[in-house]
Amino acid sequence: MIVDCAVYEKGHRRPGHLVLEDALEAGRCSDDAFVWIGLHEPTPGEFDAVVAEFQLHPLAVEDAIKAHQRAKLERYGDCLFLVLKTARYDDDLEIIEFSEIQLFAGRGYVITVRHGKASALKPVRQELEDDPERLALGPAAVVHAILDRVVDDYLPVLDGLDHDIVEIEAEVFSPERSNPAERIYKLKRQVLDLYRNVEPLIDPLERLQGGKHTFGTEGDLGPYFRDIYDHLQREVSRIAIQRELLSEVLNVNLTHVSVQQNEDMRRISGWVAIAAVPTLLAGLWGMNFTHMPELDEWWGYPMAIGVIVGISLFLFRYLRSRHWI
Repeated sequence: MIVDCAVYEKGHRRPGHLVLEDALEAGRCSDDAFVWIGLHEPTPGEFDAVVAEFQLHPLAVEDAIKAHQRAKLERYGDCLFLVLKTARYDDDLEIIEFSEIQLFAGRGYVITVRHGKASALKPVRQELEDDPERLALGPAAVVHAILDRVVDDYLPVLDGLDHDIVEIEAEVFSPERSNPAERIYKLKRQVLDLYRNVEPLIDPLERLQGGKHTFGTEGDLGPYFRDIYDHLQREVSRIAIQRELLSEVLNVNLTHVSVQQNEDMRRISGWVAIAAVPTLLAGLWGMNFTHMPELDEWWGYPMAIGVIVGISLFLFRYLRSRHWI
């Protein structure tokens, strides 16, 4: 559905209701005007009217309807088509929810198509409307503002991942007997998914910061795109560090589990050795010998019990000193 449709001229929103069939003409009525149409999960039928009005390329239209695209930048004639991946972190479930925004930008128009729980664009529109000087730069200003919001929204996701990684590290080195291997692996998969969705955005920003857009902007927004590019580079580097850190934590956890298993085997072996002494001696004295010296003496059985207890106590103290039990 169409969420909003408005014409902006010299940085100010033109009052009144705009009919979609008049949108392109209104956006190109002067060099200082453009139209911004916002849509949310449009069906093919709902999008047909927009396609017919702005003569959008069929390949870009197909991507906009189906979604599930990588972040990319394409040019179809004088139309720029940009795909952005947004992210939101559910800290309780430790899952990153990805959504998508597509932008069509050309001379006199910007069309935004949102899929899923993408970064809300209403605050972006309001922020631009409160800054007429910036909005007067045209469609490029809208593209920059949306990119800036999407990249900024990656930061809470990274902070949430950092928090969970710290928790996992504490759990791995905790004296309590636990094995967070499953949690580590799942979180590592989330980080890999984040990298796969965020890293492709570097190439579009590299191209945009060169100032070679063709959608009729005034002024140079290259430095502003470059600022977003720098932020994105830092975030991608941070994701790579998180991925490496989780790999190391997983290896350390496996080593820690192996050490714990070895300690358990040593303890079991120690107690088995202690239990073997009375078992052996009791079995020996329990045999039906005809002549056993201690059978005829009153001290025979006390001596046998003393020998068993003494050897067992000696083994216990020895193994305890070697930290086997």
